[in-house]
Amino acid sequence: MPTLNVNGKSVTVDVPAETPSCGRLRDELGLTGTKIRMWMALCGACTVHLDGVATRSCITPISAAAGKAITTIEAIGGTPIGRKVQAAWQRLAVPQCGYLQSGQDNAGLRPAREEPETER
Repeated sequence: MPTLNVNGKSVTVDVPAETPSCGRLRDELGLTGTKIRMWMALCGACTVHLDGVATRSCITPISAAAGKAITTIEAIGGTPIGRKVQAAWQRLAVPQCGYLQSGQDNAGLRPAREEPETER
């Protein structure tokens, strides 16, 4: 059984290694901020961070996520950069229906990490 490090917690999931990680995050761990839509990595709703890299979890098998730090939308507000990204989305009234919001927030962390001196 693969062991995952999700939002700083170690969890073991009883699924085949090729199972897409997004479904396990939602169904087994209750982290419903990670959305499932197309299963084709096109919309970004399933975006999580694996070791700090924005990754489409709908095409990332559990075996590829095992042993890496997985950060979901539920945890990004716990970091200074994550709080800035979330505050910017709220200040600019970006949220629409909210379905793709978690993927957009997660994708927004990358530029913020790469350019920490930039005011966001």
